[in-house]
Amino acid sequence: MSRFGRLFDKFRPANGAAPGAAAPIAGETRWLVVGLGNPGEQYRRSRHNLGFMVVERLAAARGADLTRRKFNGFYGEARGDGAITMFALPQTFYNRSGECAAGMSGYFKVPLERVIVVHDDMDLAAGRIRIKRGGGDAGNRGVRSIAEALGKDFIRVRVGIGHPGQSEDTRGDIDYVLKPLGRDEASEFEPILVRAGEAVLAVIRDGLERAMNQFNTRA
Repeated sequence: MSRFGRLFDKFRPANGAAPGAAAPIAGETRWLVVGLGNPGEQYRRSRHNLGFMVVERLAAARGADLTRRKFNGFYGEARGDGAITMFALPQTFYNRSGECAAGMSGYFKVPLERVIVVHDDMDLAAGRIRIKRGGGDAGNRGVRSIAEALGKDFIRVRVGIGHPGQSEDTRGDIDYVLKPLGRDEASEFEPILVRAGEAVLAVIRDGLERAMNQFNTRA
């Protein structure tokens, strides 16, 4: 069994739901976890799709099938730790992710403080994970799109990818984030994806402050 499977095998899909969503039971809360990325095979293994990769692994580990479609995105749901968690992959392309996130959060009645967005971040060294709520978008247009559609105070799980260098050539930055990872690079990112998934679940299970204390101090 994979590390994801061992970590999350206590979770199960949210079955017996009303059309479109599981029916909460007493004491349950609803969360929305949105991975940022671009649809299409040519982008599947790029740094810009790390948010997709994290959410895909989390959803698979928790038995949430990401085949339902709504608001230009794929989604699935699972129940565990007293919460129903909706996992979503916007299909609007990265820079318009807010359209899907706003539609999902509104339809499923998920408040802004329980929306978690997972995305790549060039301002963090490769392999670093940082959790934060609110703040600026630092030039990340996917984050900007969600902030414009929902407001700024959602939770972000930032996955560091490092910067390609000191060049002011924006074309170089675009190539860096969109170029498919090589086999060795993809292998190096696997434990990072696992840690990012753990960070998401820590927010849901333990609360934002405890999750930040645990993950934001890691090297």
